[in-house]
Amino acid sequence: MSASARKVWTQQEFFDWAETREERYEFDGFAPVAMTGGMLIHNAICQNIWGALRERLRGSGCRPLGPDAGVSTVGNAVRYPDALVTCSKFEADSRLTLEPVVVFEVLSPSSGRIDRIIKVQEYLAVASIRRYVIVESAFSGVTTLEQQDGRWLSAALGSEDVLQLPELGLAIPVSEFYEDITFPAPAGPP
Repeated sequence: MSASARKVWTQQEFFDWAETREERYEFDGFAPVAMTGGMLIHNAICQNIWGALRERLRGSGCRPLGPDAGVSTVGNAVRYPDALVTCSKFEADSRLTLEPVVVFEVLSPSSGRIDRIIKVQEYLAVASIRRYVIVESAFSGVTTLEQQDGRWLSAALGSEDVLQLPELGLAIPVSEFYEDITFPAPAGPP
């Protein structure tokens, strides 16, 4: 079947279809895209992010969600960040997060291109997203992208740095995202 004859799905068709699947999918605005299973280090970093956010946001009216909290982006694409923060109320049966303020993606070997290129563009198009944080999983470090005047202002942070989230009134040491994480030794010459 040629690309031009390919059926273009609606967001609702995607949600209805995805509910019947055991595997996880995102929606690129045209069709479902399988999400690969993550490594345990990815999950451990996500747990650390959620814990750091939950502790600091308690009682603020904002809350961390993920990884099943959808974000509608460009062309009705649906992305599922590893973590996000919203300060808006939501319905229990909603599939999409209203007005996410900060989104986090933890990189995996297979997601780098999508997280660093495609999602950078998609998240920029969501007016409520003030910051996109890309978290490394092969070493300690984050790239933070702050939305200013329709563009991203980026900064790279190492394990000794503090991630400033002024839109939430928070500061989190990058090292907290890597608590109890041991990275494999880098492959090198024998």
